[in-house]
This record gives sequence, C-alpha cells and structure tokens, in this order.
Amino acid sequence: MTKANKLHVRKGDKVRILSGNYKGKEGEVLEVQPSKYKAIVSGWNIVSKHVKPSAENPNGGIDKVEAPIHLSNLMVIDPATGKAARTGRQLNSEGKLERYFKTKK
Repeated sequence: MTKANKLHVRKGDKVRILSGNYKGKEGEVLEVQPSKYKAIVSGWNIVSKHVKPSAENPNGGIDKVEAPIHLSNLMVIDPATGKAARTGRQLNSEGKLERYFKTKK
C-alpha cells in the first residue's frame, strides 16, 4: 500500500497558473490527480479531443476539454488577500493538521 501524497492544491481551490501558455491566468480546480501530480483547472489548458461515434453521440466529432496541468505550475490564491501564496501545514488546537498561507510581512 502506498502512502498518499500531501498536495498543496485541493479540489475547489482558486489557483494562479505560474508558467506555460496560460501564465498569470486564474481558475478553480475541478479535479486533482495525486498519482500523476496534476490538476485540471476550469477554463484553461483547453485541448481538442477526437471522439468516436457512440450511442450517446452518434456523430462523434471533436470536443474541447480541459487538460491536466502539473501542480508545480499552480499556486493557491489566499481567499483573505486575493494574492497567490505558498501554503504550509500546522497543528490546530485539536491536534489536526490544517493548511495556512505563508504571506510576506
């Protein structure tokens, strides 16, 4: 049994893309793929996918879908400040790990 990766990005987070064709763009994380270390961000990294005809889609065709982006190219946006920030983990009063944002002071 393998240990689950601790990731800085979660489903539903608002993130900024740090590099690539969509550098500087922001979007919401729709899905995280821990095994591939990638995430799908809504509205960005759109690719054309050829679809074979099927019972649901008898004509087939070309669909536009979001492709995964490597997590190293994403930075979480702090909801309090609206700026992209690094994240860390610390124990709360109940002894559970919680995420916090590392901001410059």
